[in-house]
Amino acid sequence: MSSVGAGQQKSNLESWSGLGLANRDVVFAVGVVLVLGMLFIPLPPLLLDFGLAVSLSLSVLILMVSLWIRTPLEFNSFPTLLLVVTMLRLALNVSSTRLILSRGHTGPNAAGDVIEGFASFIVSGDFIIGIVIFAILVTINFVVITKGSTRIAEVAARFSLDAMPGKQMAIDADLGAGVIDDEQAHERRKLLEEESAFFGAMDGASKFVRGDAIAGLVITLINIIGGILIGVASHDLSISEAASNYTVLTIGDGLVTQIPALVVSLAAGLLVTKGSTQGAANEAVLSQLGNFPKALVMASVLSLVIGLLPGFPFLVFAALSAALAATGYAMSRRVEEMEADTKRDAAAQEKPDAAPVDPVAEMLRLDDVRLNLGMALVSLVGSADAALPGKIKSLRNLFIEEFGFVVPPVRIKDEASLPSTVYAIELQGVEVARGEVHPGLMMVILPDDDGPDLPGKRTREPTFGLPAVWVDESHAAEAERLGLTVVDAESVTTTHLTEVIKEHMPDLLTYSATQELVESLPEDYRKLVAELPTKTPSVLLQHVLQSLLAERVSIRNLPRIVEAVAEASASTQEIRAIVEHVRSKLAQQICSALSDANGFVPVITLGPQWERELNNAVSKTGEESGFIMSPARVQDFILAVRQEIQKFSAGDDWPALLVSPAIRPHVRSILERVSPSTQVLSHNEIHRKVSLRSVGTVGA
Repeated sequence: MSSVGAGQQKSNLESWSGLGLANRDVVFAVGVVLVLGMLFIPLPPLLLDFGLAVSLSLSVLILMVSLWIRTPLEFNSFPTLLLVVTMLRLALNVSSTRLILSRGHTGPNAAGDVIEGFASFIVSGDFIIGIVIFAILVTINFVVITKGSTRIAEVAARFSLDAMPGKQMAIDADLGAGVIDDEQAHERRKLLEEESAFFGAMDGASKFVRGDAIAGLVITLINIIGGILIGVASHDLSISEAASNYTVLTIGDGLVTQIPALVVSLAAGLLVTKGSTQGAANEAVLSQLGNFPKALVMASVLSLVIGLLPGFPFLVFAALSAALAATGYAMSRRVEEMEADTKRDAAAQEKPDAAPVDPVAEMLRLDDVRLNLGMALVSLVGSADAALPGKIKSLRNLFIEEFGFVVPPVRIKDEASLPSTVYAIELQGVEVARGEVHPGLMMVILPDDDGPDLPGKRTREPTFGLPAVWVDESHAAEAERLGLTVVDAESVTTTHLTEVIKEHMPDLLTYSATQELVESLPEDYRKLVAELPTKTPSVLLQHVLQSLLAERVSIRNLPRIVEAVAEASASTQEIRAIVEHVRSKLAQQICSALSDANGFVPVITLGPQWERELNNAVSKTGEESGFIMSPARVQDFILAVRQEIQKFSAGDDWPALLVSPAIRPHVRSILERVSPSTQVLSHNEIHRKVSLRSVGTVGA
């Protein structure tokens, strides 16, 4: 149910409470019990009259609600109400049958005034007429309305169920693309579930109406036959007198129950035929008929022609033709006025300088992040309880909290060209990574290639290249008992996507994304960005933020970063120098992120020879600094650093490399391609309250 419908129901419940029906649940339960009691407890004629009046009024109320609701889900309690109303009519039928058979010999008012009124007004005391009218009503209800409604409900329930996976996948795709948020996705899923449940319930509820009609026929035959036998055998009536008394009463009873049944059946038909049409029944039908004035004019001409045929009442058809023609003329004028209003509104809203949308440009637009799925992986996003879309959505919160970086919406798309169990990650239209997962299986990460022999498919974990094996869930519990890491296909995909985004954060921080970050700043800081001493302040800030993200430094404290950029840019325009100044201002944040469980920052220092040689390789030319070292020595340095860092690969703490401020950016440039996760710190970035713990030295 939509939020609007839920709010309307809440308002209606408050209205009932305002009427003093605070314990309406108890009242409803008592009412259901009383209905069941009528099946066994004899009712006096006065109470029977009251019950029949309630049945008639309730059926009319249901019909009016069915006419005025805008969508079928606004009346999703109809199947339950239909069961209660049907049971009420059957209970009244049983009570009236008891009165007819026990008191029918006394005259036409034996079963109360309501049944007598129907018998005298509609049947006019002639039971033959009553039988014919009753048979016609039952035929209309059972053969026409109920049978058609049941068929429509069956088809609607089947189509709704078949379409559910596609609709759920569309919701998940919109959620992953950022078109809707979590709350909107929840509302749409809830509406989809309620729609399927409603049409399924309506399919079953239609059987109540058919059963009611059959029960009415059986009860009528029992009353007639049983009444004649009782009248002749017990009350010494002649067969004609018994037939007259009991048949008139029975037909009156049948009519007083079949008319409400017919009204409720009509309401059920209106609900199931409404489908996806929005608006009340009169709005939907009349507005759609009125959209075609020419059809009304043609109907008017046809009515006039029929009236001119010999033997037909000309005045009747001429009056109808005139009414249709007048309505068609009025509707044509209304349609013309609406079209003119639409054109005026469009002209008023259209901007003179608005450029038309170029379809080619729209086709060339690339998704910043896209996850392509092989056909066997569509199940990861195509079901109501699929975890992958929610996990990908949570990445946005993860990156915002950890890096202050807003991940662009991730578009999830099925790709037939991929192998069925393969997924591919694209950034700005370029595939940067792919992996293979198996839905329904669990990946067990092995400590090495000679890990435990588990039955399954050997593979490599796609993110870090670790040895792994795909096993079914029965063997996953065994792997967990052995202390191995066990993950599902969704987690494997999400982890891979997370690491890819971390690696490419600088590329994803576009000019547009930088502008959004600037717009989120307080007004004073927005002014500070605009006053940076450069022609393109946003571009300068973008380059600084990209450099920080490349080293996994959070940019969440954006006001502090803007202040530092403003300070540094007053004396230099070199991006590298500005970044180093910003890093020194973020010293506490950087050290906090690198601290171990005991509050120490583990570092690896450079030996004296490497420190001296790297410092000598730095050259200054004005504001810019260069780095000159032979490729052989650069390679020697890389091997020495890697040899020292690999000693800590099995531990939880990954130490940073501590160097002098002058060589820090150059050392980082050397290592970023071979060990991008290694943090390089300068002495300027060590906060005064932070304690260092030296865990190694890079020797010559």
